[in-house]
Amino acid sequence: MKLAGTGVGRSPRIRIVNIMMHNEQNGLHTPADGEGKFELSPVEMLIVLAKYKKLILGFPVAVAALAAAVSFALPVEYKATATLLPPQQSQSSAVALLSQLGGIAGAAAGAAGLKNPNDLYVGMLKSRTIADKLIARFNLKRVYDIESMDKVRLRLDKESDFNSGKDGLITIEVEDRDPQRVAQIANAYVEELLALTGELAVTEASQRRLFFQKQLEKAKDNLAKAEIKLKSALDTKGVVSVDIQSRAMIETVGKLRAQISLKEIELNSMRAFVTENNQDFRRTQEELNSFRAELSRLENGQGDGASRNDVAKSNSGLENIKILRDVKYYEMLYELLAKQYEAARLDESKDSPVVQVLDKAVVPVERDKPKRTIIVLLAGVFGGVLAVAWAFISESKKRVSRTTTGAAQLAELRSYLRFKKAQKKS
Repeated sequence: MKLAGTGVGRSPRIRIVNIMMHNEQNGLHTPADGEGKFELSPVEMLIVLAKYKKLILGFPVAVAALAAAVSFALPVEYKATATLLPPQQSQSSAVALLSQLGGIAGAAAGAAGLKNPNDLYVGMLKSRTIADKLIARFNLKRVYDIESMDKVRLRLDKESDFNSGKDGLITIEVEDRDPQRVAQIANAYVEELLALTGELAVTEASQRRLFFQKQLEKAKDNLAKAEIKLKSALDTKGVVSVDIQSRAMIETVGKLRAQISLKEIELNSMRAFVTENNQDFRRTQEELNSFRAELSRLENGQGDGASRNDVAKSNSGLENIKILRDVKYYEMLYELLAKQYEAARLDESKDSPVVQVLDKAVVPVERDKPKRTIIVLLAGVFGGVLAVAWAFISESKKRVSRTTTGAAQLAELRSYLRFKKAQKKS
């Protein structure tokens, strides 16, 4: 018998009312509010599990088998680990000097202010400088089959992991599909870090060494240019004899100029670490003023008038004397800077941080990924949970559909889930 008023096209709520009226007319039971709710006792739950035992047991097995097949299709990856022992963080002379003076010494103070000093070396390992060297060294563009340099860096960063543990050690972990290459990349990280710490000025002594190294190279270039200029002048104008007094004056002036330049360089280097009220800074400033006063006295002609008149008899001779004076100046400056540079190198060797290799990376024998056992177990557990849920949902649907209200509600739900609007029957 067809239920009147339940044609397609009417709203779901009207259909529910029609169903209830139809049930009353035909003597069917319509549950009251709260009746027909899906509530299961523990025994009923066990009954449901027993009823769907084939699904609950078979589905997880099928899912686990599928996961096992997929895990065997995944590419195999190996992991290599290298362990570093960073320098022990004791209070160096540079840090003690900074604490007394209250100044901040650039990178040295920044490193001293880190909560974990090992983070400095971890940051260096993650730097673009080391990444680019490894990409070029192992031709990772071809290995990863990626042309973009930025994407290759991201891939290398994804395959690499750096950790600073509570034990004070730094671990470098690298993953790759080639066991030989993965060990080589991990050890290359160590090599590049050691090279980078040698190039960068991490401590105050390293910064002074780098500063004097640049000044020494500049003085060396200037000395070479002055010598070439002197040789050219002598070849063009010939050799001019200089008396002993004039030569002594030239050497004295050159030495004074070199001392002045050296003190200025020292003051510039000290400004990065101390204040102008520092005792060493003030003493160096007084020495600089003294040298400048002495040079001014000599250049103003006091005590060397007779010799200067003798030398100035020839314009060409005076020109050669000026060039010779420049040569002497750069010679003196180079010698003084070389002494300062060697002293800074000695300080750096005493205070320089030495990163030691505790464990080198070795070629792995066992694969690291995929972890097939874990994949299969997780898939089986997920399949079991899904099967149990499916069983209870199916049982709930069957019990709800046995009541008129539940059947009407299911019909209403299906109508709302439809995307295509049904046409009315004629």
